[in-house]
Amino acid sequence: MKDGFIKTVCAVPELKVADCKFNSEKIISMILKADEEKAALCVFPELSITGYTCGDLFFQKTLLDNALISLKNIAESTSETDLVSVIGLPVSSNGSIYSCAAVICSGKVLGIVPKKNIPNYREFYEARHFAPGIDSGKLNFFGELIPFGANMIFRCTEMKEFTFGIEICEDLWVADTPSVKLALNGANIIVNLSASNETIGKAEYRRTIVKAKSGSLCCVYLYANAGADESTTDMIYSGHSIIAENGSIFSESEKFENGMIFFDADLQKIAAERERMNTFSGRVDDMLDIPFSIEKRETKLCRNISHTPFVPMSDSEVNERCKEISLMQSMGLVKRLKHTHCKTAVIGLSGGLDSTLALIVTVNAFRRLELDMEGIKAVTMPCFGTTDRTYNNACKLARLYGAQLLEINIRESVTKHFEDISHDPDVHDVTYENSQARERTQILMDIANKYGGLVIGTGDLSELALGWATYNGDHMSMYAVNSSIPKTLVRYLVRYEAECCGGELRAALVDILDTPVSPELLPPEENGTISQKTEDIVGPYELHDFFLYYMVRFGFTPSKIFRLAVHAFNGSYDNETILKWEKTFYRRFFLQQFKRSCLPDGPKVGTVTLSPRSDLRMPSDACADMWMSELDNIKI
Repeated sequence: MKDGFIKTVCAVPELKVADCKFNSEKIISMILKADEEKAALCVFPELSITGYTCGDLFFQKTLLDNALISLKNIAESTSETDLVSVIGLPVSSNGSIYSCAAVICSGKVLGIVPKKNIPNYREFYEARHFAPGIDSGKLNFFGELIPFGANMIFRCTEMKEFTFGIEICEDLWVADTPSVKLALNGANIIVNLSASNETIGKAEYRRTIVKAKSGSLCCVYLYANAGADESTTDMIYSGHSIIAENGSIFSESEKFENGMIFFDADLQKIAAERERMNTFSGRVDDMLDIPFSIEKRETKLCRNISHTPFVPMSDSEVNERCKEISLMQSMGLVKRLKHTHCKTAVIGLSGGLDSTLALIVTVNAFRRLELDMEGIKAVTMPCFGTTDRTYNNACKLARLYGAQLLEINIRESVTKHFEDISHDPDVHDVTYENSQARERTQILMDIANKYGGLVIGTGDLSELALGWATYNGDHMSMYAVNSSIPKTLVRYLVRYEAECCGGELRAALVDILDTPVSPELLPPEENGTISQKTEDIVGPYELHDFFLYYMVRFGFTPSKIFRLAVHAFNGSYDNETILKWEKTFYRRFFLQQFKRSCLPDGPKVGTVTLSPRSDLRMPSDACADMWMSELDNIKI
């Protein structure tokens, strides 16, 4: 439960139809196993104490009485466990029978939730046996009055984000699902005790609806489905269970196999997402809050945490995403070129990744507008740190894309500038570096004026986060096409372009991908190779992109982000290295906000961007002490 994580379980036990004693023993066994695995919430299928397919046996008092006795036995037998369990059973009350979910914790039944929507179509004739659930009431459970009704939200006293509501099978498939009201009133988890039979194609539909519901409600959705041991008189059940979080399926059982599926739900992530959406506030309905208490213990993370959160996991997804992003970038530029009636674009082409991507985007925009590629002025401006490798690649790219290459050596003008400001050129400090960057920007701006064009910005999202840009140098442009593309994604976008082309152009792009990231503002090594490698100075971009994603996207604490990074980069970086660069990230992120407060326009393509107009309204003088103090207190 530390950092908002809880381990959740969907459990499908071995079952004998109408054998409450056997079924309760199997349920107890699974609850005990879930507790051993440090689970906090364990959900079983609909009517799991009796079996879903009992038919008219539900009218038998013997079955109904034994179901309640078995529930009492399950609660007492698991009283020493430290988790919440949700179990299905039939309950008779006030002359009606209901399909219910019983919630137990620490040996007590906290409440019983009846199914609201009773199907009565095709193969499902539940209305013969069950009544639609009431919203609120009381049930006499062995002399104790306990809450009975559909309008209940269960809330953990030790962890405010751990809240859940219940719907049962058909409740998910109707237009007005109970989960909507539950989510609007604060349930971060929706559990569904289901008995959905198997037919051709139904599993895919089941995946779709659970995935969609978890996304529309911004919740964790636990769907525990009746297993293959149900009666096969007319229908087949598979135990197909699913756990989804905010629109993505993270755990899914094999069909026709009993057992348990686990998922480390991130409830802080759900809460942060809802806070940003601002559509889950201000709702006050007639809901009953049921408190429960369990020990706050650390969840050992087993979920897959990508070390590149900006990049999809599978190759097919990566290619599709790259295609989409490239189109979005180019369409943003298309609009700006059309609006300004410009037929010229000016790009500082260094032979590095960022300017290569900016050129690709500009070429795509010109193609869509059917403009002459000669209107792209690719300006290479070698100086003290330029290497033959990057210079040659810049020249090749311009030629191969059909752009007009302009070569302007700035060594002499920068040297004259050093004289003007009385700077010793042998002192390779920030003045030495930034003078070159600003000279390049001045040239680009003046060329744009000369040809009536726009300067296309090349800086990326990662550089903006770290402030790794010269103020009013490469920091400035007339349209910044890469401003919401993190460095880790830039690489994939350039690689995607390389895969889509061939020959000499492909070879040039591949060589650029293999070139170390560098601003090339310091003289090269004696052998002519790059001496100034950015990641040696500010740290690995894959770490900084990871920190950026979880800080800005979800507002996670530095300690939680550190924990996630340790898990995601296991085997790549040790804890000391991760902590070192996380401190660098926070320090630079706060100190360099003033650069982001005056950014040029650029297309937003993802959920994490730093535009001061639409995405990050952060004061330039905010203090980072609380964040840095938390990092200082992390014990390695």
